[in-house]
Amino acid sequence: MPTLIALGPAVLALAGAYVMLSVASLVLYGVDKAAAEHGRWRIPEITLHLVSVTGGWPGALVAQRLFRHKTRKQPFRTVFWCTVVVNCAALAWLVHSMPAAWLP
Repeated sequence: MPTLIALGPAVLALAGAYVMLSVASLVLYGVDKAAAEHGRWRIPEITLHLVSVTGGWPGALVAQRLFRHKTRKQPFRTVFWCTVVVNCAALAWLVHSMPAAWLP
């Protein structure tokens, strides 16, 4: 089993970015759910989608299940899954085009 250091700086940076964005997404969904329940100002859907498309979609997926939030609104779900596809395609392109020196 490789150590984290052996994975290379680019892989560690990408993993760290996904973790941070996922945590941010989870928090945003939680705040939005609480605001919805109490009739307060809501987080715009575009904000939730922007965090998802930049790498926070794993956290958004967990938050949707955990908070039962944004699970029934079909237009939102469709756009969400589009952000997942776009992010995964961009990640695949990035990894494919990385110089070999950045990878283990």
